[in-house]
Parts: sequence; structure tokens; C-alpha cells
Amino acid sequence: MDLNILWFILITVLFMGFFFLEGFDYGVGILLPFLGGNDTERRVIINTIGPVWDGNEVWLITAGGAAFAAFPNWYATLFSGFYLALFIILTGLIVRGVAFEFRSSDRNPVWRNLWDAMICAGSFISALLWGVALTNLLQGVPINDRMQYVGTFFDLLSPYTLAGGLTTLLVFTLHGALFISLKTEGELAQRAGSLAGKLGVLALPVFLLLILLTYVHTDLFGKSGAAAVLLGAAGCLALTWLLLRSGKNGWAFAVNGLTIVLFTVSIFWGLFPRVMVSSLRPEWSLTIYNASSSPYTLQVMTAVALVMVPVVLLYQGWTYWVFRRRVTVKDLHY
Repeated sequence: MDLNILWFILITVLFMGFFFLEGFDYGVGILLPFLGGNDTERRVIINTIGPVWDGNEVWLITAGGAAFAAFPNWYATLFSGFYLALFIILTGLIVRGVAFEFRSSDRNPVWRNLWDAMICAGSFISALLWGVALTNLLQGVPINDRMQYVGTFFDLLSPYTLAGGLTTLLVFTLHGALFISLKTEGELAQRAGSLAGKLGVLALPVFLLLILLTYVHTDLFGKSGAAAVLLGAAGCLALTWLLLRSGKNGWAFAVNGLTIVLFTVSIFWGLFPRVMVSSLRPEWSLTIYNASSSPYTLQVMTAVALVMVPVVLLYQGWTYWVFRRRVTVKDLHY
């Protein structure tokens, strides 16, 4: 198999895993100040992701490392052109991670409320900007013939990319609400399920708007497979809402996760064989060939991936199995 194609697929899979897992992490963080009526409930909510949130972020680190090693020109253009946007995302992730650790170091309500707000803000910013970044890759950004980004931060903001950001924000928040409803019990779980239903009503029309704008502003619909996957993601989102109305929250969580996966696949499918689209001239776009490392580098990376990826999957699967139970007040240590 063409190793350039193989590594494009592997990076796509890494982002699929990241958005599926970190999606409910972001959602839980966003909803923390709103679903948690008191400090005890907020502690329960935090503990639903406490054992796994930092492991979920490893998928992003691995995806970034894979892009750096397999497609260094893509990595260089992406991280220089999207520097401020990615810096804001990174700041949100750092603030969120620090808040998880610092929150419990003092029982003062003001202190804890401050860090709860930081968890919410960090999750909100990251969930929003990931959608902006993905849709920019597909829509195209100003890249010249030397693979250099020649725009500004504000060139990344448009009605289409903001619709993409709002879509990921709502879908991830819905994912988090469903996760809380499955990982807690009693009144808290019921409130989370009820809120998930309302979020589904908001997310579906925004997603449909994004599809319309994708048709207008990108060439994704010129690739029949990518368009079918994107429409399938919208269908899964609609099914998620129907399952919620039937009280099948577990199935709703799984199907909403499939929405995230299919949306990610559609973006990368729409890009292929490009990795970044130039809005200046199509021939200046970065592809899996003009942005790649040497064949030998790809061969070595493939050998390492065949050994390490199964280990990582088994370890993370084991982690989720160990912490599979619902979190209750009895599990809190005072």
C-alpha cells in the first residue's frame, strides 16, 4: 500500500479517536457550572472524567507527532499559519488541566467556583476552535507557492468556519451531557438527559446549516463518498435526538459518537489527497506527496506504529473498563 495514503488514514483515525473521546471531555467541562447545582454534584461530574481526561488528550499529541514525522511540510504550514488559533486552543487545554488539579486544593467556595469557571472556559474555547480549524482546512487558506501561510488570524474567521465551530461546540456539549447521564445516577443523571434533548434540538439545525455552507464554500460535494459520509453524520445526529426522546441514552451516546466520527471522516475525505487547500491557487495546495517525509522515514514509522498503536489501544481500553461504573456521592473522598 502507498505509505503516504496509509499515514493520511492513520492521522485521520487519530483525530477520529481524539474528537470522540475528548468530545465528551469538553462537553462535561462546559456543562460543569450549569449541571452541578452544588459542590458535591460538581465533584461527581468532574470524577466522571477524572481518570481518563488526560489520557484522551494523548490522541491529539500522537496525531500531532504523526503529522510532524509523516508530513513535515503540512505540520510547518499548519502550525505557523494557525499559530494564534492553536495557541488559544493550547491555552484552553492548559487552563483546563491546571483547573482539574488546583480545584480541590482549597475548600473555599470562591476558589472552587473560579476553577470551575476555568474548566468551563477552557473546554468551551477548545470545542469551538477545533470546528473552526477543521473547516478552514477544507475551505482553504492563503498559502503561496512556497507552502507558506500568508494570511492573518482573522482570515481564519468566516461565516462558514464559525458555523463549523458552533457545530463542534454543540455536538461536543451534547456528547458530554449524554456521558454525564450515563456515568451518574438519580436527579443529576435525569437533568443531564433532559439537557441533552434540548442540545439535540439546537445542534441539528446548525449541523444542517453547516452542510449547506459546505456545499457553497468547498468542493466536498464533488467527492460523492465524502458528501455521503457528511450526510450520514447529519442522519446520526437526528437519530441521536430520536433515541433521546425514547429514553435510550446509551444508544444515543453511541450514535452521537458516530456523528463525530463520520463528520471527521467527511472532512479528511473531502481533503484527500490534499492536507491543506490553498485559496490562492489550487496547485499550491499541500498534498500527501509534496508535504511528506522520505519513503524511508515512512517505512520506519510504519514499523513502530504496528507495534505501539495496539499497545496504546489495549491500555486505554483497559482504563475505561476499570472505571466503567457510575460515579456516585459515595465515591467521593472528603
